[in-house]
Amino acid sequence: MALEIERRFLVRLDGPWRHHVLWSQSLRQGYLTAGAEGFTVRVRSSRGADANQGPADDQAWLTLKAPAGGLARHEFEYPIPPSDADALLALAPVQLVKRRYGLDLPGGDWVLDVFGAANAPLAIAEVELERADQPVPIPPWCSLEISGRGELSNAALARQPFGDWPPQAQEPILRHLALEGDRQRG
Repeated sequence: MALEIERRFLVRLDGPWRHHVLWSQSLRQGYLTAGAEGFTVRVRSSRGADANQGPADDQAWLTLKAPAGGLARHEFEYPIPPSDADALLALAPVQLVKRRYGLDLPGGDWVLDVFGAANAPLAIAEVELERADQPVPIPPWCSLEISGRGELSNAALARQPFGDWPPQAQEPILRHLALEGDRQRG
């Protein structure tokens, strides 16, 4: 059984994370189901995206996820034909878009997602780990750990985009996204 063990962090976009970029890829994700109990069926496509030194264009995957406890989730991911992904995305009731960056950081497999459309200006870094208690150095531009915060999962952001949140819910997140710039100005 495949397990995904990851930690997630809000990222200050004006931080020096760009020095660690190995590749980038635009992605579109749709959720065919995303239950309150945490089970999700996701379709992801890079079709028509402009990959830059990263995974090839026109790739697509079908992913099934279910809670496994703590930082771990069961994850089953399968490559599918891009045309199937297009058809599934057309059926997905909720979707999101983001630009994914692969990073050259120690401690695990790091990616950083910069969300577009109604989820801008969110940027979230994820590190996949081999075990939940694995030590990992956290870069200073990671402003807040959000591991386990369901409202900031990709599935939740597809259902209720950050731009649709009430201002009082957005404000604490926006404060964390702006810390670096505020420190430089202050």
